[in-house]
Amino acid sequence: MKLDLWIRKLLPKDEKFYQLLEESTTNLLKAGVALRMLPKCRTQNDRENTASIIKDIEHAGDSITHRIFNELNSTFVTPIDREDIHLLASALDDVLDHIDGVAARFNLYKVPAVPDIMVDLIEVLNKSIIELTDGVHHLRNLNDVKSLGEIIKKVNDYENQADMIFDRAIADLFEKEKDPITIIKLKEIFVGLETATDKCEDAANVLEGLLIKHN
Repeated sequence: MKLDLWIRKLLPKDEKFYQLLEESTTNLLKAGVALRMLPKCRTQNDRENTASIIKDIEHAGDSITHRIFNELNSTFVTPIDREDIHLLASALDDVLDHIDGVAARFNLYKVPAVPDIMVDLIEVLNKSIIELTDGVHHLRNLNDVKSLGEIIKKVNDYENQADMIFDRAIADLFEKEKDPITIIKLKEIFVGLETATDKCEDAANVLEGLLIKHN
């Protein structure tokens, strides 16, 4: 075992990084729930209100991320590698940023009707966020290799599903939609959703790296 891991085991556990990362995923879960409401919006006012809710959640996420970075700058010994804490916090923040971007486009582009396949992509993204939340809670017990490994695998599987849904969605869009402006609008939203699932996988990759380092 590396010397720095022995040092961390001997020192009192600092809970604040676990708490802040868990706070970040809890906030991200709220954004996922709000995102699921967007396809159900029937009026422009509903879209504006939902996008505003997600924007507030994104601002809260930024605040949590900044607190994590500030703590990293002021803490000498961290419970896990400071680089991994930074990478994980950044990946979670990226997921939230893309959700906010999707919500903003829904609102600004005044999307009148949401394709069913877009709803499917949103659902896959939410499942990935749920798994990530569980995974971050497992940071407190990195010896539970089986449970965390299963979570990481699920996030990777969801990213693969999202890729397939995205490819099919874009193909259908080009084949069935005749209005070029609508194609541009919907494609940008699809790209935002698919990128958010990519960022979920980035976060899962950080968890996987931690699992390898600590076992």
